[in-house]
Parts: sequence; structure tokens; C-alpha cells
Amino acid sequence: MTTFIRQEALEKASEIRIKADEEFAIEKSKLVRAETAAIDSAYEKKFKQAAMSQQITRSTLANKTRLKVLSARQELLDTLFEQAAEKLEGYTEDKSRYEEILRGLILEGLYALNEERVGVRAREGDYETVRKAIEGAKGEYRDSQGKEVNVFLDEKGALPGESKGGVSIVGAGGKIDINNTFEERLKLLETEALPMVRTTLFGRNENRKFYD
Repeated sequence: MTTFIRQEALEKASEIRIKADEEFAIEKSKLVRAETAAIDSAYEKKFKQAAMSQQITRSTLANKTRLKVLSARQELLDTLFEQAAEKLEGYTEDKSRYEEILRGLILEGLYALNEERVGVRAREGDYETVRKAIEGAKGEYRDSQGKEVNVFLDEKGALPGESKGGVSIVGAGGKIDINNTFEERLKLLETEALPMVRTTLFGRNENRKFYD
């Protein structure tokens, strides 16, 4: 009887130990999976953060580089037009050539206004050359339009002495003023020619789909 009881106790103890080992193995497996999942999640989060940080760094560097390139290009363009502005006054030194330029500028204003009486404003130092240019423009206008136009030098509205040259053509009793000074023509050229200058200096922008 004692042997039987001992045997039963041993068997029960063995069953309890086996069940305890199984439950321990199950709990251990759960803990390992949970820890592994937590580690994987933390790694994935850190990896995403690192990837995002790297992407932000690359984007920041690319933007900074792009801004530096754009700034350098703009400085070059500004320098080109500044140099062009400095050379403007040189066109007034050759009086014969300057007279031809003025004649063309005045004639352009006459065609645009298409009026019987038109005033021309200029720098006081250019008056003599402007008077000659006016006569040439009047003759060409008469030949092309078949009618006379009264063009007078408006000495009361002289252009400032610091002007680089050119003329201003006034019509409609002073209400319409066509600014054909060298400075204004350079501004127009800068606006109209800038895309072409950019392409010539820096090449075609592959990201741009439309061109003027």
C-alpha cells in the first residue's frame, strides 16, 4: 500500500512538473515573441526615422545648393546688365551714330502716337543732335505715311542730366508719354531677352515645359 501511494505521488509530481515545464515554455515563447516584436518595432521605427532624417538632410542640401546656383546665376545676370548700363552713355559720344539712334526712337514714337503735333524731350546737352534727328524722323514719317507731322523739342520738359540718353516722345497734349530713354529700353530688353540670355549662358532648363 505504501508503495502504491508513493508511486501515485511520483506520477502526480511528474505530471505537475511536465505541465509546469510546458506552461513555462509557452510563457517563455510568448515573452520571446513579444520582446522580438518590440525590438523589431523599435528597429523599424528607428530605421524610418533615420531614413526620413537622411531624406530631409539630402533635400536641405539640394535646396541650399540650388539656391546657391540660382543666386550665382542671378548675380551674373545682374552684372551683365549693370555693365550694359555703364556702356549706354558711350553710344552718345559718336554724334552721327547717336543721331541715327535718336531718329529711330523718335520715329517709333511718331508711329505709335499717330498725331499731328508731337513733343520730344531730351537732355539739354543733346538738343543739337536731337534737332537733327527730329528733322530726319519727320522726313521719313512723311515719306512712309504721306502726311506731315509737327514735331517740336520740348525744352520745358528736359530729361535729367544724369539720364544715359535717348528721348521721351509726348502726345495728346502731354497726356501720353512714350519713354524711349536708354535706361527704359534697357529695362525692356532685360525683361524680353532674359529667357534667351539664361538659355545662352546656362543651357535649357529640362524641368521647364513651356517657353515664350
